[in-house]
Amino acid sequence: MRVLHLSLTDFRNYASAEVAFARGPNLFVGRNGQGKTNLVESLGYLATLGSHRVSSDAALIRQGADSAIVRARLESAERDLLAEVQINRSSPNRAQINRGAIKPRELPRYFSSVLFAPEDLALVRGEPGGRRRFLDELLVARNPRLSGVLADYERVLRQRNTLLKSARASRVPADKLSTLDIWDDRLVALGSEIIASRDALVAALGPRVAESYASVAGDDHRATLSTVVSIRGGRDGGVRDDDDQIDEGQEPLAVPEIAPLFREALARVRPSELDRGVTLVGPHRDDLFLSLNGLPARGYASHGESWSFALALKLGSAAVLRTDSVTGDPVIVLDDVFAELDRSRRERLADAVADYEQVLITAAVEEDVPERLAAHTVRISKGTIVEEPNP
Repeated sequence: MRVLHLSLTDFRNYASAEVAFARGPNLFVGRNGQGKTNLVESLGYLATLGSHRVSSDAALIRQGADSAIVRARLESAERDLLAEVQINRSSPNRAQINRGAIKPRELPRYFSSVLFAPEDLALVRGEPGGRRRFLDELLVARNPRLSGVLADYERVLRQRNTLLKSARASRVPADKLSTLDIWDDRLVALGSEIIASRDALVAALGPRVAESYASVAGDDHRATLSTVVSIRGGRDGGVRDDDDQIDEGQEPLAVPEIAPLFREALARVRPSELDRGVTLVGPHRDDLFLSLNGLPARGYASHGESWSFALALKLGSAAVLRTDSVTGDPVIVLDDVFAELDRSRRERLADAVADYEQVLITAAVEEDVPERLAAHTVRISKGTIVEEPNP
């Protein structure tokens, strides 16, 4: 898969932009704040329906405009597609494929990309929410149908939490709250599918990440992944702290095991849930545990090791999508990454992405990027393409 052409209208600092892309590496160069990251962010939105920098769609719309439009001509499995999304400030977003209307959440089935940015260091050093989001975006890229399952789970979770808060305020006894059982059934059905899907994904991702870590770091530090599932019990519903015992050998949960474990966990924590007015177990409380040489990466990895692990997570994701997808390679996006790496890691990263069909790179300093990735260079200044060679 690759991007042939990108058109933007009122997206971030671009009133209008037209950019052609080449096969292989594409380098976008410009000083900080000129708009180079905004270009790749727009493509990331087509793939994930979100931004890697902000949580609100409104921030993506140019100041003074009511909507932003991202339109990309794609080549996928030897056929051309026109993917479009209109991001609206005060009404639901709209999407099209080849001028035919689709639901926006269906866009990821048509375009696949893997983006790495400095913010991704939080995958190793940050809170569990970022790692859950990483897994779920990869789940949807791998199986777009799960977008609906995740959305339904979030809706049920919100409604169940509202009921718990109401019960806490009115001091309804647990045995008198029969309505909660109905929401429990939906939570278990949807949550069990999410847990099983994440476990299967981590099983496929683990070997790819270990291989990618060794290639980027130039050393094998036994990079491993494992899921931390709250329905198994543990501190505060199962969320792991850095000093918790490592259980990398624990077997993934099989689908028939998950629902009864989930129900038992909900029964166990119900008094605490009524006391706190919040759901304490489920996929929204789970985590992805990362370790190097048997130790938690979050507490023990050096700065360079953390960068290598974050890169490995994204390169491993690309390898999984490359294997599973019928549309070919995902588009690799490296946003301001090379400035953060030493020379040896820059060269090894360039080697790792060299055989992907298309790689998009942004950089403030052209010399930070290995020369073999700069064959097609676009220069950007103040939201304007100031120099664009013929691809």
